[in-house]
Amino acid sequence: MQQTGFGFQDTVRLTAGVDEVGRGPLAGPVVAAAVILDPARPIAGLKDSKQLSERKREALAAQIRSDALAWALGRAEVEEIDAINILQASLLAMQRAVAALSLAPELVLVDGNHCPRLACPAQAIVKGDSLVPAISAASILAKVSRDREMLDLDARYPGYGLAQHKGYPSKAHLAALQTLGASPVHRRSYAPVRRLLDARGEAG
Repeated sequence: MQQTGFGFQDTVRLTAGVDEVGRGPLAGPVVAAAVILDPARPIAGLKDSKQLSERKREALAAQIRSDALAWALGRAEVEEIDAINILQASLLAMQRAVAALSLAPELVLVDGNHCPRLACPAQAIVKGDSLVPAISAASILAKVSRDREMLDLDARYPGYGLAQHKGYPSKAHLAALQTLGASPVHRRSYAPVRRLLDARGEAG
């Protein structure tokens, strides 16, 4: 049987791509997506979500939700990130995304170098979000979903600029942390937040 470039048989029909967004930010959840594309309805322009404009991501996300055989989101909350660390929380979010798919995949291809524990075979692919269309689709859905959530969190916790930097440790974000302190959606286990809490004598 013919082999793919990733060592799996091309005869595998239901292949899910999985990716997560939000490992680096100081605030908000980590969000993962799982996507099973429809070979009969190819989607042009899929690539790593970070290489796309916001407008293009939004348009592709709508097409993915419409044309994919199945898609789902999973997440891990700030409290889980702080309790089990960001790597384990990212894998948990991926597990939840795959479990939420309406179709059970026969194979899961994951961006990066770690795979979550799943009921089906899985392979991690470094730079998979640039190499595998289903992973690209997952990266797009995850980023669009998380970015929208950060807009909502910005309205709930104004002053940090969450809508602009999406929780990443920009200069403006770090300055706002010094002025306002940590909000309920800040990750206490992350060094800049932990240092602030320690300096203020607050419990992490």
